[in-house]
Amino acid sequence: MRSSADSAGAELRIVCGPTAAGKSAIAMALAERHGLTIVSADSRQLYRGFDIGTAKPSAADQSRVPHRGIDVADPSERWSAARWSHDATRWIDDAGAAKALVVGGTGFYLRALVAPLFETPPLDAAARAALEPRLAALPLDALRRWCAELDPPLAHLGRTQLLRAIEVALLTGRRLSDLQRERARPPRFRARWLLIDPGPALASHIERRLDAMLAAGWPDEVRALIPRVAAGAVAWNACGYAAVRDFVEGRIGAADAREAILVGTRQYAKRQRTWFRHQLAGQRVTRLDPADPGALALAESWWNAGEDA
Repeated sequence: MRSSADSAGAELRIVCGPTAAGKSAIAMALAERHGLTIVSADSRQLYRGFDIGTAKPSAADQSRVPHRGIDVADPSERWSAARWSHDATRWIDDAGAAKALVVGGTGFYLRALVAPLFETPPLDAAARAALEPRLAALPLDALRRWCAELDPPLAHLGRTQLLRAIEVALLTGRRLSDLQRERARPPRFRARWLLIDPGPALASHIERRLDAMLAAGWPDEVRALIPRVAAGAVAWNACGYAAVRDFVEGRIGAADAREAILVGTRQYAKRQRTWFRHQLAGQRVTRLDPADPGALALAESWWNAGEDA
């Protein structure tokens, strides 16, 4: 295994983009052609058993191309960006940066990898335990409004990250975003980005993928998970799972569940696009529409440009 020092300053290629954009197909084509290891930067695909609704790569795909970052966590485990970045660096070291392809749309994971965050400060256990029930009872939009008051730069994040930002602000009196900026470590990698985005067609991509997931047995998957996974487990926060669970347990009908998932997924994709637009400004980015007839050739050129650099 190569050491982290060997990868310091190494070029790292990252395929990113909003959910349902078509990242996996492009990444698989590159990985098979060049003998790469795919490192998943998807915070939902970490969790064992949560397969269909997270668009986890199939067993066949995982047998054709080595994947890391898939099925590494129990559904109740919290996986911070700093923890994922530490693990991802090890996975990249195992493959060698030149043979690793990072793929995903979880922006705070990607940021932690290329601009590493400090470990969040320790919080008083008793105070945190007293705060948790209050936070757990709040819906996502309420958490986002509260975070916008306490720490605006982080208000666009997902539920787990919102909870952490609010906890840090309330229990330390400091903004987590300020602490991250003050204490961030030097970058480990020089990133080159392939941003996959089908433009206006993304909405129809999302809808087609959702219907395929439902037809593939997503409700049955959730039905099997309910007796095994605690209701408060962090994995249930993955986009769409709450609505499918509400359907399975009889609280809403199939049409309402489908509509809730569509709305939630489109909102998630919008936040991802906003993140990429702001965070990748000034970076080395190649943009690709997967519907372009020359998409695979462009992806190949992007990969080869790194080899020639």
